[in-house]
Amino acid sequence: MAKRIDKSKLSCNKPRPLRRGEAGYGVKKRVVLACKGKEQKLVKFGAVGFRHNYSPRANENFTARMQCDSKPPSKLTARYWACESLWARRKKRT
Repeated sequence: MAKRIDKSKLSCNKPRPLRRGEAGYGVKKRVVLACKGKEQKLVKFGAVGFRHNYSPRANENFTARMQCDSKPPSKLTARYWACESLWARRKKRT
C-alpha cells in the first residue's frame, strides 16, 4: 500500500517529483501543495507515459490543447501547474 504524502513537509506552490512509494507514483510525475489565500490542496500532475518529449512541437501542441495561453485557471488545478511547471515557455536559442 502506498504511503500518504505528508502535507506539513511540503512548501506552498513549490512543485517536486513524486517519490517511490508515495500515492500516485508511477501514474503522475509531480506533486505540489497548491496554496491560494487560506485554501490548500495537494495537486498531482504530469502524465508519466509522455516521457521526456518536451520538444518545441510537443510544447506547442500541449499549450494549444490545454489552452495555456488563455486566462490561467486557479492555482488549485493540475492544468495550471502543468502549464507553469512542466510546459513553461522556453526561450529559443539564437
